[in-house]
Formats: sequence, C-alpha cells, structure tokens
Amino acid sequence: MKITADTNVLVRAAVLDDPTQGALAVAALIEADLVVAPLPALCEFVWVMIRGYKRSAQEVAAALRTLAASASVVVDRPAVEAGLALLESGGDFADGVIAFEGRRAGGGVFTSFDRDAVALIAATGGEARLLG
Repeated sequence: MKITADTNVLVRAAVLDDPTQGALAVAALIEADLVVAPLPALCEFVWVMIRGYKRSAQEVAAALRTLAASASVVVDRPAVEAGLALLESGGDFADGVIAFEGRRAGGGVFTSFDRDAVALIAATGGEARLLG
C-alpha cells in the first residue's frame, strides 16, 4: 500500500506515548510500500515535537533525517534540507521551508517581521528582508 502520513501518525510513531496508536502508526509506516511525508506534515511534526513534547532541535532534526533516509519514504528533500539548515542554526524548520519554497517559485527575497528568521535566512545564504 502507498500512504500519505499525517502529522499525528509521524508523532505517534516517534514518541510512542500512546501504546495502541504508537503501534498502529509504526506498523503503518513499516508495512507501507511507499510513505509520502508532505511538507505541511513535517512542519507540524517539528512544531509538535519541539513545543508539545519539548524535544530539542537536534533530536527532531535527527528524527527527520532518519525518516527521510528510509528507502520507502518520499519527502521533498531539497525543501527538507533547507528547513533542517535553519532548524539546526537555531531557527524554525517551517521558516527554512517557506524561504526555500518561495525561492523555488520565483520569490527570491524572504520577507518577514520576524527578525530572527530574517537574520538566519540571510546567515544560511538566502536573501532576506525585514519589514517594519
């Protein structure tokens, strides 16, 4: 079976805090011929793991790298790497993904009111502009 993994499936498989759902999530991921992990689900995964489960950015980055390295898992690797670069630099995974997606679609300059995001995007090689 080919599946698209929702955020809650990824989280349950990673934290195993609910024995029944954790086992079902792990089984679904292992048994699938193909697992698609869309960018929105990955952005939510990072947010939930850091904010809700108080995991470190390093732990979450390692979990994402493990997931993406699986032969049966399909992710947008360039976008995930951009998100991981920002996450591992102290920023938000989603901001890295947003900046990457914007550049890929033709929007060369990441713009935001978030000083930290703008600084980290610029520090990791992207063009960024602080509004306001």
